[in-house]
Amino acid sequence: MSEPTSPPVDSGGRSSRHESRRVVRNLLALAAVIIGLDLLTKTLAVAFLDPQDPIEIIGDAVTLTLVRNSGAAFSMASGYTWVLTIVALCVVIGIIRYSNRLRSAWWIVGLGLVLGGAVGNLIDRIFRSPGPLRGHVVDFVSVGWWPVFNVADSAVVCGAILLVALSLLGFEYDGSRTGWAARRSSGGDGADDRPAAEDADA
Repeated sequence: MSEPTSPPVDSGGRSSRHESRRVVRNLLALAAVIIGLDLLTKTLAVAFLDPQDPIEIIGDAVTLTLVRNSGAAFSMASGYTWVLTIVALCVVIGIIRYSNRLRSAWWIVGLGLVLGGAVGNLIDRIFRSPGPLRGHVVDFVSVGWWPVFNVADSAVVCGAILLVALSLLGFEYDGSRTGWAARRSSGGDGADDRPAAEDADA
């Protein structure tokens, strides 16, 4: 009677799970840095800035001006605070849920910026006055004619611009390349949607 054999070890599946966990850790680590910077700067702004007395950094062009914003990034959609809170929650849940599918380092950066910025402002929505889901976001950076903003706003906008640029150029979230990116990686002799090694290393 032969001895029972051990089941084969699924090294590929284990490697994939390890890669997914690493991607999620990197994404959350970047988001945590953005959240920390956002909370720190907002705390300092509330403690040291007078809404009636802006601090000039570069004349009137760049000032530190404390503003309580009930709208979205750059004071848009004011008056729809609870709607924006729900949207932000959906964005956060969506990014976290699908983050283990990412294999592109640049997509991790873009989504990490968006996630960190969304959570940063979401904390204000939940914990600041006038109440949960209706809290006003602290904005304090004023540049020329641009609406007053904060670190979280900047992270969301920069992350979104990066993600749009990656999509237009053909750098996909799973590390594959299409369109312009594929033609460039293959020397211009046709599309190649195979994952690029340097892009897949998140």
